[in-house]
Amino acid sequence: MKADDLDLLVGVGVPTVHPSGGRAVVAVTHPSLEADATVGQLWTIPLTGHASPRLVTRGFRDTAPQFSPDGRLLGFLRAEPKRPPQLHVVDAAGGEPVAVTDRALGVTEFAWSPDGRTLAFVSREPEQGRYGTVEGIDPGGERARRIHTLKYQANGVGYTIDRPAHVFVVPVPDVSAAPVPPPAPWPDGSAGTATDVAEPRQLTAGPWDDASIAFSPDGRSIAFVSARHAGRDTDLREDVHLVSVDGGEAADLTGRHGAFSVLAAQYTADGRLFFTAQDLGESGRDFVARNTALYVVDAAGGAPRLLTDPETVDFTESAITPYRDDSVLVLDRRRGALVLTEVTAAGETRTLTGEHTVVGGAGAAGGTVAIAFADPSTAGDVAVVDGDGLRRLSDFSAPLRTQGIVTPTELTVDGRDGYPVHGWVLVPEGEGPHPVLLSIHGGPFASYTHALFDEAQVYVSAGYAVVMCNPRGSAGYGQAHGRVIRQRMGTVDLADVLDFLDGAIARVPGLDGSRVGVMGGSYGGYLTAWTIAHDHRFAAAIVERGFLDPEAFIGTSDIGSFFADEYTGTDAGLMRSQSPQAVVDRVRTPTLVLHSANDLRCPLGQAERYYAALKRHGVETELVIFPGEDHELSRSGRPRHRRERFDIILDWWARHLPSRSNHS
Repeated sequence: MKADDLDLLVGVGVPTVHPSGGRAVVAVTHPSLEADATVGQLWTIPLTGHASPRLVTRGFRDTAPQFSPDGRLLGFLRAEPKRPPQLHVVDAAGGEPVAVTDRALGVTEFAWSPDGRTLAFVSREPEQGRYGTVEGIDPGGERARRIHTLKYQANGVGYTIDRPAHVFVVPVPDVSAAPVPPPAPWPDGSAGTATDVAEPRQLTAGPWDDASIAFSPDGRSIAFVSARHAGRDTDLREDVHLVSVDGGEAADLTGRHGAFSVLAAQYTADGRLFFTAQDLGESGRDFVARNTALYVVDAAGGAPRLLTDPETVDFTESAITPYRDDSVLVLDRRRGALVLTEVTAAGETRTLTGEHTVVGGAGAAGGTVAIAFADPSTAGDVAVVDGDGLRRLSDFSAPLRTQGIVTPTELTVDGRDGYPVHGWVLVPEGEGPHPVLLSIHGGPFASYTHALFDEAQVYVSAGYAVVMCNPRGSAGYGQAHGRVIRQRMGTVDLADVLDFLDGAIARVPGLDGSRVGVMGGSYGGYLTAWTIAHDHRFAAAIVERGFLDPEAFIGTSDIGSFFADEYTGTDAGLMRSQSPQAVVDRVRTPTLVLHSANDLRCPLGQAERYYAALKRHGVETELVIFPGEDHELSRSGRPRHRRERFDIILDWWARHLPSRSNHS
């Protein structure tokens, strides 16, 4: 895979399964260099027989499909170029989609009522006078923001205090009705107001965000996740609330039962409410490497019951899919996989997929389970879970494989203290030895996985062996593995990545241990910067969107009110003992610093201060700033910026660590 092959990097969304169990619909998206945007449509996937997947919509970006309870309609989100997604419905047998919403800031999620007559959705409600609510007032002409909270912005969104996300309901439109034509102006200058879009009814309000909606089985109320308690600005708690579809005050269902950070909630047909949550301890802030457990509330007003062990099981990257009357499907982060797991109300668990499959989401109906998944050979495809494992139904990554994909070698290396470090090595075709890139993931409570990874494929195609592992601090290996670096960043995690690198060079043929570079983003940028201050073997380094100065992080990042406090502590000396900025004078390695102008997670100032210090100490360095991008550039940025990023990275390696196919 080369940078120009980004168009072939297909992703598959969560399937929705028709109530009959006969077919699924999924969103299939990909970066388009021509449109300079992520585009995609909905595909229908037959789950029985031998028919092939078929395109069913033709929008610019159609995502998040959901069949109505009776299977007669299909709801989904459609985004037009440079416009936010809006809720649409279409006859499930085919036809022209009908717009349900016309929200100024779009729709982020939706849910069908059990009787199929109502749609609930979540949308940000803009403050009057902002975000285009008054024609002629652009962002520079808006009133000043008067901020009284620590949390007031979010990466990828911007300011949140003046556009909170709330829950709305709207009747399902009649897709067979004739469309309402747009009105023409009258000679006196007046204009009609006829429209196909019904006015939604707002159910929740207040200075907080509401999300993760689910109808109760009787359709009378909606559960959602929100932080509405008095201490929400200083802790990380979020609870499940319940609001009547007729409106009124929302009731907190979980707040009095524990210090939960709830991620998702969903009902099963028997009326039980399942939810996933981290336990944040007495402080309500202890989030570091807290695995997400599954809980259930058996009846209204009851106390939640813990169903899974958070020490060993982690449902952080998981929506909740109702399955049987008393069970749900969730995804367990496990050694680089996302394993589809059934959990019953009695706490019984059953795994449905293997240890090397990365499940992206599941849909279930009619006794059938369909999944979106990735593995070393695909960035996204659809399969059915049956008694013999997975039955693959699509091959959207076939064109990408024809451009060349290298299968990683899985490896476990015993570190200097005997601790096993798990990871992968990708080796280019052709005679070695090849120069080596040590790649470090972000998080830190995240992980590299078994899924096809575009960045590693681009680098190996350019002639580099790629070494990547999940050191202590990563997710998927138990809470103890993740929590050991709490207020000890740059200790055993540094040892693990270096020991894995040495082990890979010693055990995998074709790696040139005398020619090595190091690179990483976010926490990976942190550990890269920390590494080159302590180990000078590397020909060059790339520090991307890094967490580089814990002290400056406070008050500037969207997570600055808690992240550094919990990961590096609050004592000034302790923070500096883990700060790359504090040891930048030790760096001698040529270093490329990459960042995005609109990054609110690791703000641009982190990169600018680090780059300036390198420059002042005589280190060969370059600062690259991508306009209009945020912390997610490498994953969801504009496709042309993503390709340019690859070009800049490969140019840096061509100058400082050339390979046979990538050299100046």
